[in-house]
Amino acid sequence: MEVQLWREILAPYQLAVDELVVKFNHVKQQYQNEKVYSPIEIVTGRVKRIPSILEKAQRKGVSIENLTDKIEDIAGIRLICQFVEDIETVVQIIRQREDLEIKQEKDYITKSKPSGYRSYHIIAYYTVQTIHGPKRIEVEIQIRTLAMNFWSTIEHSLQYKYKEHMPDELRMRLLRAADAVDMLDNEMASVRDEIMDAQNSNKQKATIISDILNNIENLYYVANKREVAKIQDEFFKIYRKDDMQMLARFNKQLDIIAETYRAQTIQR
Repeated sequence: MEVQLWREILAPYQLAVDELVVKFNHVKQQYQNEKVYSPIEIVTGRVKRIPSILEKAQRKGVSIENLTDKIEDIAGIRLICQFVEDIETVVQIIRQREDLEIKQEKDYITKSKPSGYRSYHIIAYYTVQTIHGPKRIEVEIQIRTLAMNFWSTIEHSLQYKYKEHMPDELRMRLLRAADAVDMLDNEMASVRDEIMDAQNSNKQKATIISDILNNIENLYYVANKREVAKIQDEFFKIYRKDDMQMLARFNKQLDIIAETYRAQTIQR
């Protein structure tokens, strides 16, 4: 098959990946904008490389003419979560989307593959708009935790190296590592509330500091420079104390000062 023809075949898949990455990142952003925990931590996507497509086609006995009908994961989206509990939430989000029609779900978390691989797969139909009209294609969406993704990335590299001939000793070590990943996910689940509290506290602190710095920067253009310098010095003193309540109070006071200057500017 000519290179140009491959490009034409794969172009809609790349479009689907690009669009879905943007859409799922927007889902994540919506959670963050509403100041609530996002079950989606990382969004990635890829179109399967031509050598990988050919290798899979050969392994499954699929002809070149039937590639797009028989290979479901040419377009792939990966949604990575912090906790195992988040996976079901993400699955529900996908099930409720009107732009995705679910064809099949594969649960490799409840029952992992013999290799130790754990993930949740959804095969869905997604329609892209091309210059030749709409095209409905299949997309594989993988949902897994950070720990599962780490293991899977390593396992994939080793499978690529050894093909069907991975040494038994290495295979057993991967299985033990998969058990360790499962234990890690379970341990993280047991302290999920504490982890989320810490993360929310860090996000809240970062937001307050960002607001303070924005106000100081804006005051620099409208207020007395010496007053702004004093405000900045006071901020650094409070920041070094690492006291959230003091930071929040200072932020409110600074909002009032900034609002006063804005009002004065409008009156002028």
